[in-house]
Amino acid sequence: MSFDPATLTYTEAGLIPAIAQDAATGEVLMMAWMNAASIARTLETGRVTYWSRSRQSFWVKGESSGHVQELVDFRIDCDRDCLLVVVNQTGPACHTNRRSCFYTAVRDGAEVELMKPME
Repeated sequence: MSFDPATLTYTEAGLIPAIAQDAATGEVLMMAWMNAASIARTLETGRVTYWSRSRQSFWVKGESSGHVQELVDFRIDCDRDCLLVVVNQTGPACHTNRRSCFYTAVRDGAEVELMKPME
């Protein structure tokens, strides 16, 4: 059965959330948005391509920073409204220069920073 991006459930803006997970460690790295065209580009090139809502354009992860995400596996959740892109991550995934965007935890009612920016 071939994959058709049109079978996914998108927001009214034509977007679907995509979670990036490190293939080696299983760590959740980030969440960003994709549309049908960025999904097609990702699957064609093996370089994870998101849709930038602020710039209204494609965002090839690492194109300017060098912090590339190489696609290892592409998964669809059971409701077909969320994606999981399993990647080989080069450098930090977060724009704050941290390994993961999920570096803040709430513990005992207080925010705790779990990691510092990478050198």
